Amino acid sequence: MSELPLPPATRRLGASDIEVSPIAWGMWRLTENGRTAAEAARLVHAALDAGITFLDTADIYGFDGAGGFGDAEALLGEVLAAEPGLRDKMVLATKGGIMPPLPYDQSPDYLRKAIDASLARLKVDHVDLWQIHRPDILAHPQEVARALDDAVASGKVRTLGVSNFTQSQIAALQHFLGQKLVSTQPEISPLRIDCFENGELDQAMMLGLTPLAWSPLGGGRLAAPETPRDKAVAAALDAVAEAQGVSRTVAAYSWLMAHPAGIIPIIGSQNAARIAEGAQALKVRWTRQDWYAVLVAARGVPLP
Repeated sequence: MSELPLPPATRRLGASDIEVSPIAWGMWRLTENGRTAAEAARLVHAALDAGITFLDTADIYGFDGAGGFGDAEALLGEVLAAEPGLRDKMVLATKGGIMPPLPYDQSPDYLRKAIDASLARLKVDHVDLWQIHRPDILAHPQEVARALDDAVASGKVRTLGVSNFTQSQIAALQHFLGQKLVSTQPEISPLRIDCFENGELDQAMMLGLTPLAWSPLGGGRLAAPETPRDKAVAAALDAVAEAQGVSRTVAAYSWLMAHPAGIIPIIGSQNAARIAEGAQALKVRWTRQDWYAVLVAARGVPLP
């Protein structure tokens, strides 16, 4: 039975010249449990040592509904300030455009301030990828594009992306941008398969966008499946995981990575061993039959 190709050792980020690892590490929960800079540094090293060079954060990471806005960026900034050599070993991505309690603001003035504030917290002079975190319906895409193009022209941002945008919102922003988008970050997992069938990934391939998958483990539901559907998906993943000697988590990452759009799953764990374990996904082989078995389990009905 023919096998799907393994993911490459590195991927190009959109149409840019930036090479990224085919799996990323995200810092949504970096500040949990009062994590110190030394503890955060160990996690950064765990990712880099495993070959995971693509690191994704956001200005709202650390916000608990009342305070903590910017805390994850600031903590990573402490790590980078203590070990300046780490910066050149990573592709650094962050996001902005959510401003509690508004909640969204992509006015040109706010975007400029958000980007400058992220750079200050991260203690860097530029980021490799800056993404709009969630779309602001009250912002005209032409105005947004102008502010983003200015950020690239100033050298503060190397490339641009979006997160949680609809296909129409991506198309509208892309139309006005001089510096075209390189990435889109939707929720994708074996339990959230909408994008495989609703055109999101087709658009990404058409526009040359690298899809970054947030919550690739279904918000933890794959680890402890409760519903019949979740259990069916877990069983389909386990069939491949057990045959190849990896965990269900690794199988889930690799299932996403087998798609021709070049999906990059973002590991959400803040545990060094689990971050490093994610790199095993590069070695998992999928056949079409096994891959579709997971999709059928997620759909809950047979394919036509």
